[in-house]
Amino acid sequence: MKHLLNPREHLANLWQLLKWTALVLPVAVLSGSASAFFLWALDHVTRLRWEHPWLLFLLPVAGFLAGWIYHRFGQRAEAGSNLIMEEIHQPGGGVPGRMAPLVLGGTLITHLFGGSAGREGTAVQMGGSLAGVYGRLCGVAADNKRVLLMAGVAAGFGSVFGTPLTGAIFAMEVLVVGRMQYDALIPVLVAGIVGDLVCSAWGIHHTLYHIDFAGATGGHGWPEAALLGKVALAAMLFGIVSQAFAGLTHALKREFAHFIAWPPLRPVAGGLLVIALVYIVGTRDYLGIGVTSPDPGAVTILSAFTAGGAHPWSWLWKLIFTAVTLAAGFKGGEVTPLFFIGAALGHTLALLLGAPVDLFAGLGFIAVFAGATNTPLACTVMGIELFGAQNTVYFAVACFVAYLFSGHSGIYTAQRPGIPKKGVAARSPVLEKSSHS
Repeated sequence: MKHLLNPREHLANLWQLLKWTALVLPVAVLSGSASAFFLWALDHVTRLRWEHPWLLFLLPVAGFLAGWIYHRFGQRAEAGSNLIMEEIHQPGGGVPGRMAPLVLGGTLITHLFGGSAGREGTAVQMGGSLAGVYGRLCGVAADNKRVLLMAGVAAGFGSVFGTPLTGAIFAMEVLVVGRMQYDALIPVLVAGIVGDLVCSAWGIHHTLYHIDFAGATGGHGWPEAALLGKVALAAMLFGIVSQAFAGLTHALKREFAHFIAWPPLRPVAGGLLVIALVYIVGTRDYLGIGVTSPDPGAVTILSAFTAGGAHPWSWLWKLIFTAVTLAAGFKGGEVTPLFFIGAALGHTLALLLGAPVDLFAGLGFIAVFAGATNTPLACTVMGIELFGAQNTVYFAVACFVAYLFSGHSGIYTAQRPGIPKKGVAARSPVLEKSSHS
């Protein structure tokens, strides 16, 4: 019996649980509050852009201003989410406190004037920055600082999307491809849950997504085989598109740097290209965050869940708009645009394959993200948190197959190679994709 019960070990575990809960609570509260303010401000600047369409023509000017501020004051903060991940891997100079206000202001400028970007990068960077400042003020040891940073990532991600469990798993899964970092299990779980609760307590309401498809099954309650095959086929394309998105963004970033030596001028060129793209496509549907629109006929993430809510090439146009915006140096994340790209692509594939539109839009929503970040487990859980558990098997198949077909790559250049994927050479450790999130 003494081998089964070890009071000292259990008391030590209890002490660790209480200690880490107390340590990460301030980080979670700060991160959740920062996300709440950011989401509130983001909603207001987006509405301002809708009400004043002429703001788009100031995008190059706004880009120059944001680029100059980062060039003059950004220093290490320019590395964004990748700096946070590097500090988690190997603590060094720390995450600067200025990262939080800089990325907040830069992202709001991007969305006010019409750049195509997301929001998770901002939340993650604010959470990591606040965690870094808190750790320095409290004199937290270097080994514990990395756990605090992971908690900040979990709280920021979980609170900005209303997905606390996803935030916790994402913080552990994103660091190394194919390998989870379980040493911070309790801190990231506490941070993800508390961050989301705090964000909600400030009165922030997250977008609600619905998949009415109830999960068709064959005999004995198993998923319907024909539909499962269609899901797997679509997931292959989701993975390939996630790789194409990041590859294009990386290539454009390299070209901007090659042809425009002074960084503040790169967003000027990017802003001009975005304006040109608006006139080439003939619509503003691919500007901003893309979740909703005042135009009932616009293509949005929500509209992609309904029949006729997206055009066959909507996913490609959003991919191009976002790649240009982020590669030029505008601030904001990739993830929400990846949601748009995935949902629109899922809509198109559903029509081609004769599958449920809402289900495939939801699958694309999470699977393109899974392929781009190499976080299939986190994205499967995100599907459950956002859409419900009735289609869990389809969520898992879509995310894991997309992960496999995205190759050894990730939108975070600081993400380290772990366990090679089947069919991908183990000697491909360089993760060369966009690093703007």
